[in-house]
Amino acid sequence: MTAQSPSSASATPPPQAGSQAVRAGTLEVRLARNEGEIAAAQALRYRVFYQEMGAHPTVETALVQRDFDDFDAFCDHLLVFDHARGAGNDAVVGTYRLIRREAAARVGRFYSAAEYDLRCVAEYPGAVLELGRSCIDPQWRTRPTMQLLWRGIAAYVFDFGIELMFGCASLPGTDPNALAVPLSYLYHHHLAPPALRPRALSDRYLDMNRLPADAFDPAEALNQLPPLLKGYLRLGGFVGDGAVIDQQFNTTDVCIVVKTDLVTEKYYRHYERRVRAVAAA
Repeated sequence: MTAQSPSSASATPPPQAGSQAVRAGTLEVRLARNEGEIAAAQALRYRVFYQEMGAHPTVETALVQRDFDDFDAFCDHLLVFDHARGAGNDAVVGTYRLIRREAAARVGRFYSAAEYDLRCVAEYPGAVLELGRSCIDPQWRTRPTMQLLWRGIAAYVFDFGIELMFGCASLPGTDPNALAVPLSYLYHHHLAPPALRPRALSDRYLDMNRLPADAFDPAEALNQLPPLLKGYLRLGGFVGDGAVIDQQFNTTDVCIVVKTDLVTEKYYRHYERRVRAVAAA
């Protein structure tokens, strides 16, 4: 499959929606601008998901050494570049896939619909964004890289007026017993309110309530969660009802739902500070 350039969309400036790049030292975060940059993101995804984390590739995926699907041609790809590696596509060290409601409509569904009943999300009146395919090169899994990636997401959310973000976040492995503590912690402490609670499809449903709430230390359970999941929770994120085992990717997935109030408020303060600094200069 040859990925196409993500479709551009406009919003009322400032800034022009999705157009800005954010720099921090040699790192830069921005949307992919051409097919070559999307291919570089797919190659990074392949290295992380398949070669590092043990996902099972299809014959075609293994042949091209890239992780791809039908959504890639319609979504936006947020990329982190390290310009210390040069100016080409080899500089891509992090990526996130962003699927707005309009892009999902062109494909026919959201990606997570293969695992969850998303009617509550589809019926949400505001702008909706699905997050997925997040990965960072092992050498760049540092706090500054993750912070820059989140700044890029915040800018995107701000530009497009996104009110609700969601997507599947993964726990490593497919043994529910080994994941009993983190799954139970999420169920007891972060279950989404009913109106915003996607439910795992009945034929894939895995009960997350595996241990009583008093059977584990919540602080220790939180510490066991992958950094990405903890990041969502710090933004006030919730989880849906039920987990899903993804045999292909060697993970157990939960559906995360985040109202973007905290994201947009934080970015708006940053944007106002930037405007004031420019005006003072």
